[in-house]
Amino acid sequence: MDARVRATQGAVAEEPEVTAGGRIASGTAIEDALALQKRERFYISAFLRFATRVPQRLKFEFSDDVSPMSTVSVIIPTFNRLGSLCRALTSVMAQTRPPDEVIVVDDGSSDGTAAFIAERYPQIKLIRHEVNSGVSKARNRGIVEARGEWLALLDSDDQWLPQKLETQWAAIEENPAYAIVHSDEIWIRNGRRVNPMSKHAKSGGMIFQQCLPLCVISPSAVMVHASVFREVGLFDETLPACEDYDMWLRICARKPVLYLDEPLILKYGGHLDQLSRKYWGMDRFRIQALRKVIESGALEPVDEQAAIAALIEKGRIYIDGAKKRNKHGEIQDYEQLLRSYSE
Repeated sequence: MDARVRATQGAVAEEPEVTAGGRIASGTAIEDALALQKRERFYISAFLRFATRVPQRLKFEFSDDVSPMSTVSVIIPTFNRLGSLCRALTSVMAQTRPPDEVIVVDDGSSDGTAAFIAERYPQIKLIRHEVNSGVSKARNRGIVEARGEWLALLDSDDQWLPQKLETQWAAIEENPAYAIVHSDEIWIRNGRRVNPMSKHAKSGGMIFQQCLPLCVISPSAVMVHASVFREVGLFDETLPACEDYDMWLRICARKPVLYLDEPLILKYGGHLDQLSRKYWGMDRFRIQALRKVIESGALEPVDEQAAIAALIEKGRIYIDGAKKRNKHGEIQDYEQLLRSYSE
C-alpha cells in the first residue's frame, strides 16, 4: 500500500496507509522556500526581544482535550542553551495540534534558564536540577513526571515544524498497533542546510538491525507511548553519550516502528556543546549498549548474531583508535572482550 500522510497548511490529509516495513510515504515537499535563513533570523530576533525587554507573559494554550486516549506530553531537557531553547519552545507553541503538557527539565543551567521559563512560560512544568546530571537523567525525570499517554521528546537545540504533532497523531490513530512513531528530518549544520549521508537513512518496521551501525532515530523526531518505557526501562544514566542509540536498540528489539517519510523537524548540529565533540571513541558507548542488549535475552537468534557482529566490528575500530593514543590498558580489555564474543 502506498497512500500517504500529507500536511498542507496545517491540515492532515485523509486515509494515510502504511507501506511494507511500517513506512508511511509522503509526497509533501519541504521546499527550499522554507527560507531557513529567514526563519533563523526570526527566532534569533525573537529571542533578543525576550532577553532585552520585559514583555507580558506569553500565552500558551494547551489542548482542551485531556481524555486518557489522546494526551501528549512534550519533554525538553536542557543545559545552558537558553537561546536555542527559546527557538525550540516557539516551535512547540506553533503546533497545529497543541500538546497537553510541556515539561522543561533544566539540568543545572547557569544561564538563567529557570528564571526565564518561570517568568515567560508559567504554564510549562519546570523541573530544576541543582547540579548538572546529564541528558539521560534529565530526560528520565521528565518521563517519570509526565502525565501524557504519549511522550514527544525534543532536544533543546532542535526545532519542530508546525505540523509535527498533528501529523504523527493522525498516523498513530490510523495505525494503533504501533507504540512509537518517528519521521524524517532536515539537517542544519553551522547555520546551513546539509544533506545527511545514506547511512543516516530512516526506515520503519522491525528495524533492529538497521539500528546497529549508528543511531538512526532522532529523539526530537519520536513520539512514544509511555508504556514502552515501563517495558524496556528508562535512558541509561551510566552512558555519558549514545544513550539514544542504547534506547532504540532496546525498543527496536521488541517493537515495530512507524516511520513517516516526511521531514517534521529541523535538527541542528555543529555547535561546541554537542556530546559527539566531547568524547573520543564514541563506539565504546555503543559497545556497552550492544553488550547490554545481547545479554538481555530479548533478541531473536538472527538479531543476536547481527548484534555480536556489530560489537566485534566496533571493538576492532575502537582498538585501532586506542593504539593511536597509546591506551594500552583499554586495548587489552577490548581484545579480551572480542575474544569472548568470537569463541
